[in-house]
Amino acid sequence: MHQKFKLAKTFVDGYVKKNPPFGFSGLGALVFQRTYSRIKEDGTNEEWYECVERVVNGCYNMQKEWIETSGLYWNSWKAQKSAQEMYDRMYNMKFLPPGRGLYAMGSSITEDKKMFAALNNCAMISTDEIDKNFSEPFCFLMDMSMLGVGCGFDTKGAEKVIIKGINKNRKLEKYIIPDSREGWVESVKMILEAYVYGLSDIEYDYSLVRKEGELIKGFGGISSGPKPLIELHDSIRIVLDKEIGKPISVRAIVDIMNMIGKCIISGNIRRTAEIVFGDYKNNDYLDLKNYKINPDREAYGWTSNNSIFADLGMDYTKVVDRTKVNGEPGYVWLENIRSYSRMKDDPDNKDFRAAGCNPCSEQSLESWEICCLVENFPMRCIDKEDFLRTLKFAYLYAKTVTLGKTHWPQTNRVMLRNRRIGCSLSGLAQFITKHGLDTLKDWCVDGYNFIEELDAEYSNFFAIPKSIKKTSIKPSGSISLLAGATAGMHYPESRFYIRRVRISKTSTLVDSLKKAGYVLEEDVSDNSSLIVSFPIDVGEGVRTLKDVSMWEQISLAAFLQKYWADNQVSCTVTFKKEEADQIIHALDYMQWQLKGISFLPRLDKKSYAQMPYEEINEEIFKKEIAKIKKINFKQIKGELVDQEKFCDGESCLIKSK
Repeated sequence: MHQKFKLAKTFVDGYVKKNPPFGFSGLGALVFQRTYSRIKEDGTNEEWYECVERVVNGCYNMQKEWIETSGLYWNSWKAQKSAQEMYDRMYNMKFLPPGRGLYAMGSSITEDKKMFAALNNCAMISTDEIDKNFSEPFCFLMDMSMLGVGCGFDTKGAEKVIIKGINKNRKLEKYIIPDSREGWVESVKMILEAYVYGLSDIEYDYSLVRKEGELIKGFGGISSGPKPLIELHDSIRIVLDKEIGKPISVRAIVDIMNMIGKCIISGNIRRTAEIVFGDYKNNDYLDLKNYKINPDREAYGWTSNNSIFADLGMDYTKVVDRTKVNGEPGYVWLENIRSYSRMKDDPDNKDFRAAGCNPCSEQSLESWEICCLVENFPMRCIDKEDFLRTLKFAYLYAKTVTLGKTHWPQTNRVMLRNRRIGCSLSGLAQFITKHGLDTLKDWCVDGYNFIEELDAEYSNFFAIPKSIKKTSIKPSGSISLLAGATAGMHYPESRFYIRRVRISKTSTLVDSLKKAGYVLEEDVSDNSSLIVSFPIDVGEGVRTLKDVSMWEQISLAAFLQKYWADNQVSCTVTFKKEEADQIIHALDYMQWQLKGISFLPRLDKKSYAQMPYEEINEEIFKKEIAKIKKINFKQIKGELVDQEKFCDGESCLIKSK
C-alpha cells in the first residue's frame, strides 16, 4: 500500500508561532481566510502554516505515488529536504501556487477523489470538430467551469451542423438529475443531443438537487438550488429553437457557452471565466457585445471576454473602431503562438497544434488542453541567486501537477504529450521601480535558462517528456494580494488607496477585524454584508496608470514576451481617451512582437458609495494605518471559503459592455 508523504512534524512546528508575511495592511490575511483556508476535521479553519503544509504534502505525495507506481526509486531523505525548502519559500511567499492549488492540493479533492483537473487554472476547447460530437465542447467547458478552471473556446464549428430539432413523435424521456457535477453536465448533454440529432424531448426531475442554502462539500460554497440549471435548460431550448433547420450559427455557439457560464456563476458551484475567439471578418461576431444591436445578450454576454484571431498584416481598422469603445475585442495572433516560444528566439513551430488560449490569454493551449500556473514574486527575493532557487520550487510544483490524470481521455492525451506549465512573475511594477529594466532583463534571461535546465533534469527524473512551454505572465489577483504585490505586469491605479472588501455579517472573521481596528460599515447594496476598508500603499516610487502611457504598457508586454514568456503575456492595456486613435498604430507596429493583447478604456471615475478602490493621499493613508493593529485570525472556526472568480481562482477582467 502506498505510504503518503508527510513533512516532518518537528519542521512544521517551527512555523506555528511565526507571523505569516501577508501583504497590504492585513488585506492578504483576510483574502487567505476568506478564499483559501479550508475547514479542518475539528471544525476550525486552517492557519497559513497548515495550508502550506497541506499543499506541500499533496505535491510531494503526487511525486512519490508517480515514482513508486512507475517502478522508479524514491529517495525519502532527499524528498524531505526538498519539501522543507519548498515549504519555506512558499510560506514566505517567494512563490505561490495558483488559487486552485492553495484550496485543492492535498485535500480530499486530490488525495481521495483524484480530481487532479481541479489543480489547473485554465483550459481551451475548439468547436472545429463539432460535427463529430456536437455536445462535447459544451460539456467540456461546463465540466471545467464547475471545477474552477477557466476555459477558452472558438466559433469554428459554426455552419458545420444542422439543428434538426426535437422529435415530437418520440416518447418523452425522463431524467432524474443526480446532485453532482456529472449529473448537471449530463443533463445539458442530453438536451443538446436531442436537438441536433432529432431525439426525444427530455422531462427533467430536479428533486435530487440539494436545496438552496445547503453546503456544497468538497469544493465549498452554498447551493443555490436547481433554479440556475432550470434556467440554463430553458435558455438552451430558446437558442436552439431558433436554429431548427439551419446550420448552427456563431451566435448560437457563443450564447450556449455564455449561458453555461452564467449558470455556473449564479449556481454557486464555482466561479469561472470564458474567452471566445472569433473571425474578425464576421460582423455578427464582432457585434455580439453591442447591446444596442443585441440587447437580449446583456443578461449573459458578460461571462466571456471576446477576442479575434488576428492575421499578421491585416487591416485593423474595423476591429479597432469597436475596441476604442469598450476595449473589446482583444487580439490573439495564432501564427506567432504556433511559430515561436519566446519572441527573441528563432521560430521552433513546436506549438503548431495550438488552438487558442485561456480566458486571461497567458497560456497558449491546444484543444482539450488544461494547464497549471505558479506565481513568483521576485521582489521578495534577496538577490538573483535567491530568485533562481525559488524558481526551482515554483517549477517543480507546476511540473508535479502534470502528473495527475484527468477524467477526460482527450485531455490526458494532450497533457501526456505536452506537459505544459506556466511559471509566472508578479509585482513587476514594484520590481522595475527598485531594480530597473536592465536587472529585470538579466533575471528573466537567466531565470528562463535555469528553468530549461530544470525541465531537462526533472523530466528525466519523472521519466516523462519535457514541457512544450514553461513560462508566462499571468494577470494575478488574489494571489498577489496575499504577497502584497502589484498584479502581474500591470501598474496600479494609484500608490495610496482604500481597498474595500465585502464580507458577510455572519462571518467569523468580523470580530477579529473589529478588534484590529479596521473600519466596518453596512453594505449599502446588500443588507446581509459589511464592507471592510483596508488602507494600501503599493510602495514608494511605483508609477501609476496615470503616468504610464499605452505605448509603455504594450512595450513592457513585448519585453516580457521576448525575454521571459514562451507561452504568453497577459496584458490588458489601459488607454486614455486621447490615446484611442493610436491603438491601430500600436497594433501595426507591435503585432510581430506579441502573441496577444487586450485593451480597456480609462474612464473618469465617478464617485459612488463604497467604491472597491478609492484613491487617497499619503496623509490619509498614514492616518488610517495608524488606527489598525496586527490582525489575528488564529482559531477561526467554520468559515466557509468564498472562492474568487475566474480562471486561476483570481481576478481576470471581464468587460460587461
